[in-house]
Amino acid sequence: MIKRLKALTDHTGFRRYGANTLWVFGEKIIRMMISLWVGIWVARYLGPSEYGLLNYAQSFVGLFGAIAALGLEGIVIRELVNHPQQRDVLMGTTFWMKVGGSLLILPLLAIALLFTSNDHASTLLIFVISFATIIQSFNVVDFYFQSKILSKYAVYSSSISLFISSVLKIVFILTHSPLIFFAWLIVFDSLIIALGYGYFYFYTRLSLKDWRFDRTLAKTLLHESWPYILSSMVISFYMRIDQVMIKEMMSANAVGQYAAAVRISEAWYFIPGVLATSLFPAIVNAKTHSMALYQQRLQKLYDFTIWLSIAVALMMTFLSDWMIHLLYGNAYYQSGTILMIHIWTGVFISMSIISGKWYVNEKLASLALYRNLSGAAVNVLLNFILIPLYGVIGVAFATLFSYIMASYLFDLFTPQTREVFYQKTKSLLFYTLFKGFK
Repeated sequence: MIKRLKALTDHTGFRRYGANTLWVFGEKIIRMMISLWVGIWVARYLGPSEYGLLNYAQSFVGLFGAIAALGLEGIVIRELVNHPQQRDVLMGTTFWMKVGGSLLILPLLAIALLFTSNDHASTLLIFVISFATIIQSFNVVDFYFQSKILSKYAVYSSSISLFISSVLKIVFILTHSPLIFFAWLIVFDSLIIALGYGYFYFYTRLSLKDWRFDRTLAKTLLHESWPYILSSMVISFYMRIDQVMIKEMMSANAVGQYAAAVRISEAWYFIPGVLATSLFPAIVNAKTHSMALYQQRLQKLYDFTIWLSIAVALMMTFLSDWMIHLLYGNAYYQSGTILMIHIWTGVFISMSIISGKWYVNEKLASLALYRNLSGAAVNVLLNFILIPLYGVIGVAFATLFSYIMASYLFDLFTPQTREVFYQKTKSLLFYTLFKGFK
């Protein structure tokens, strides 16, 4: 066993991909800890109303974020891997396509705002934050880093941005700065990351000046990416609509209560994401050898992530009120109950992350879109029903039920995904764990 393990760790490919994963995992842990600590400080300083307004503005812009991204990431990374000689034209074309998508957001935001009850201050926050999407066009450099297994440079850039941003947030708090400063800081974050990407791209002896735009390539990329744009728009809508609906149907204070709980609830979501990204290649490889081995490895990944999620949810169910009071103070008095409910969405988020990769591997893109649509529809419908009855607590229940529908129950209703539903059910019932005790 020891010899096999040594042979595996001595393998060049294993060490290369393992090191890349460790960079990503380490960066996400550090980012989570610092962002959570500073974010809580910001929430306490701003109070539920202003903190809610800031989160509402970010969510409103986020509804349109998929348009700026254009669903290009996976496609461009694949092309950079398969056709490295076309690097400059791929990078240049993708960059200008993303700039165009970002600029398109501005008139769409203006039109959407006509149907809201926002005042001048809220509108200003939204448009300030929207400028970050234009700067994020430089994230195309990260596509190149991913294609070359050089995620450490992206980690360097985001880490530098996180450090500078955190220091500035603390300065703003200590100097009693107004809310708009924190909105501009979101734009500044994107700028620092973009500058970091540019520097490390130059560090690898490449130049942004060599980028070229090709209209034919742009049409080809757009033709392939439009299903992913649509799917991303649904996901973006699904993830952001809660806080937008709370603001429109209740108040900014209620958004702040909800956002404070969600920040704690979502803090650990990167763990199943990194695990799935790291381990799924081995699962895919198993399919080429044996379908039974393929299913066995997939079941084990479901088991581990779902059991971990349940353990976190159980712990937070009993500690939520105490944790919210300790971290945020008495002003966020509703957040404890929201956290107690919302934390259970993590169980179904874990399912969604793993099954999402399985959908891609099985080429079920249309079904992936339909399941996200089902979740979004359930979420909006339940929000309309539950917000008037239970307020912001109803939103937490609506979110939980929508994830149960999209990430779990949906798979029962289609023959192609029914086996995945059974695997998830086995994990929820601890079937394989109890089977191991026999």
